[in-house]
Amino acid sequence: MPIPGTKTPAYLADNAGAAEVEPSGTDLADLDAIQPPVGARY
Repeated sequence: MPIPGTKTPAYLADNAGAAEVEPSGTDLADLDAIQPPVGARY
C-alpha cells in the first residue's frame, strides 16, 4: 500500500511502485494475527 506524501521524486517513485505489490495469503494471515493496539490513544 503506498504511503501518501513525499519529499523527493525518488520517494514518489517508491510509493508508486508499492501499488504493484501483491501480498500473499500468508502475508495477509500474518497481518490479521497482529493484536490490536490497547489504550485510550487508539
